[in-house]
Amino acid sequence: MKYVHVFTFLTISIFGTACNGPVKKDLPKEKVSDSNLISVGHPKLIKTIGNPKYGNVQFGLQDKAGNLWFGTTDNGLYKYDGKSFSQFTVTNGLNSNNISSILEDKGGKIWIGTAAGVCLYDGKTFAKIQIPLRKDLPPNKYRNTHDVFSIMQAKSGKLWFATIDGVYIYDGKAFTPFIVNEGGGGYLSSNNNVEYILEDKAGNIWFGCRSNEGVFRYDGKSLTNLKLKKLGGHNWAWPLLQDKNGNIWFSNWGGAYRYDGKSFTSFTKSDGLASGVARIIEDKNGNLWFGGGGGLCRYDGKSFTCFTTKDGLINHGIWEILEDKTGNLWVGTKETGLYLYDGKTFINYSEYKH
Repeated sequence: MKYVHVFTFLTISIFGTACNGPVKKDLPKEKVSDSNLISVGHPKLIKTIGNPKYGNVQFGLQDKAGNLWFGTTDNGLYKYDGKSFSQFTVTNGLNSNNISSILEDKGGKIWIGTAAGVCLYDGKTFAKIQIPLRKDLPPNKYRNTHDVFSIMQAKSGKLWFATIDGVYIYDGKAFTPFIVNEGGGGYLSSNNNVEYILEDKAGNIWFGCRSNEGVFRYDGKSLTNLKLKKLGGHNWAWPLLQDKNGNIWFSNWGGAYRYDGKSFTSFTKSDGLASGVARIIEDKNGNLWFGGGGGLCRYDGKSFTCFTTKDGLINHGIWEILEDKTGNLWVGTKETGLYLYDGKTFINYSEYKH
């Protein structure tokens, strides 16, 4: 049974609050450092904060205008317009340099999930969206940050946020906690119980996280827990993709699962898939790409092809895969690496500078 409590005091007025104090009305191109423009060859995403051996490019998006956006764990947000990279950090109004998710809504606004909450970018400024903390939960030292893990916009237009404080639904005016009590401790509570949310073509909402067994499906009325066999000792899974054939793909540190609506088929290292899958996408040709701690692999429906340093992909820790409108793949890695794959070659688009 689902219990909801609507925070009616949250209104559209929150959109005018800057994430980190006052923000300039526009973020001019001159905010881009000269070091972000490479005079010889193509431009590069420049890592300027922290140790070069730490940090990830962990989330990507191509907006309706064609701009590419990349979120990092310690260097904020980058925008690539095809000519140069612009870097946005807390100095530009973000509330954190740790970006966990990016979503462009149907109205063209960019929602940014961070380790400190949510920011909204309207094309000119960053504004803070305050998700109110639930008063019915016990004290939690992590709740002060309101860490947002992922954002999804449903067919209804409502936005779903997976946070350290549980799941919230935003209807454009107020946030509603999505709470489903299941037996003892409850599900979707104050614990880290949801990290990824996916809506399938039938309108079901899928939830997954490392702290729960199996995956959860919400049909609009009730929640069903679907159990999974263990892969490499793990039986939790993240819902990441529904492919063109209607199959839903899930992943964990042991491999991946394909769900055809009736049963799960697992894929592991023994099938040719590198373990530790964190990202799955489907390209325009129907190939599936898997990325994670074990590297980058392509699946054509019959077999896996994995890419190594011999192919020019220096770093095997893959945390993002994005196909742009031209069919190129952008691959985000650990050590704040970014690569473009044109179907033949991996081209390095990142660099570290003091």
